[in-house]
Amino acid sequence: MPEVRLPDGNAVRASSLADRQTVDSKRDFGLYLDPAWKPDWPAASIDWPDFGLPASPEQASRQIVDAYLRVRSGQRVEVGCLGGLGRTGTALACFCVLAGLDAPSAIAWVRSSYDRRAIETAAQEQWVAWFASQVAEGGREE
Repeated sequence: MPEVRLPDGNAVRASSLADRQTVDSKRDFGLYLDPAWKPDWPAASIDWPDFGLPASPEQASRQIVDAYLRVRSGQRVEVGCLGGLGRTGTALACFCVLAGLDAPSAIAWVRSSYDRRAIETAAQEQWVAWFASQVAEGGREE
């Protein structure tokens, strides 16, 4: 489970389901993008099909912002999907947008700093751009 240091210096942990740990003293909160996680610890789950997009984009956007605010407040946040690449990479790119990058830079950053295979579909790339436009319209959360 790699720790990912975001462009603003804050750290999150990215995880695949295979790396799932039910007892983890280094996790305060989880943001999970697949129902298979079934966390029994403090967490939020986003209805987000593998290789797809969130079923409720606005709700997913709010959950990503909430998780990022937890990161900024010093909580140890884990983000994960099945393989830890597509949906996890997309959420990490959204965190990078919240950290101040534009969407193309956030996608490039995730692929260079986390995993070159991250953000697996063109639709996921477009979703990061949509997320960035939503954040710009609503203002970055402080």
